[in-house]
Amino acid sequence: MDRKGRLVIPKKLREELGIVDECYIEVSIERDKIVLKPIKSIADKYFGVFKVDKWPKDLDEFLAKEVTKRWLENT
Repeated sequence: MDRKGRLVIPKKLREELGIVDECYIEVSIERDKIVLKPIKSIADKYFGVFKVDKWPKDLDEFLAKEVTKRWLENT
């Protein structure tokens, strides 16, 4: 850890966890451990699920709306 509190995660561990450049990471504490968990975008999670003629500018927003709409239709 450097003087500013930054940690370097070794490349092997980043690759194993799927941590890529500019990826968001959830940081939590479990007892006496710091837990790092990469957060995948909604777009990555639902890639290929929806067929669209033209991709929207904000894919995450589009997918969130579509998933909500389909969930409401099925409840």
